[in-house]
Amino acid sequence: MQTPRSLNTTRLLLAGWALALGASISAQAADFTAGALNLNDLWVRGSVPGQTNGAGYLQIINPSAAADRLLSVQSDAATRVELHTVVTEDGVAKMRQVQSIDIPVLGGAKLAPGGFHLMFLQLTGPFKQGDTVPAVLTFEKAGAVRVSFTVKPSTYNPSSSAGHDHGAMKH
Repeated sequence: MQTPRSLNTTRLLLAGWALALGASISAQAADFTAGALNLNDLWVRGSVPGQTNGAGYLQIINPSAAADRLLSVQSDAATRVELHTVVTEDGVAKMRQVQSIDIPVLGGAKLAPGGFHLMFLQLTGPFKQGDTVPAVLTFEKAGAVRVSFTVKPSTYNPSSSAGHDHGAMKH
């Protein structure tokens, strides 16, 4: 029979094991990792005829106690890739290039239609549904990481975009 003290020790060991297992599962659940950062749901819309630019989206989760910053993106799929956000001026939504995107401590950043996103400018070829688009994301602390964006249908509009249709904006 276990004493109350040994029972508490056993419970603590089990709780620690469960936390470690949970952390291991969460780390494995990420599509890609960069240092402590988890990168998930990386996607672009398929190109339509005549389209020369495309937008990339992803979720960056920072479970650590150190903030980070997305500094740049490179991809052979476009002549250049810029970090952008959408701002509203005089009731009109406009895209603006930003120098970096902050990834807060114990938080993250969601790059989604109507907000922060990656602009693939002067595509070297169309984004075809079902393909992947390789890129390298560079973070201030986590460094560079190779990723792939999944090409969704050109009409894809996730419910999380809250009615913003980035596809209708001028690039």
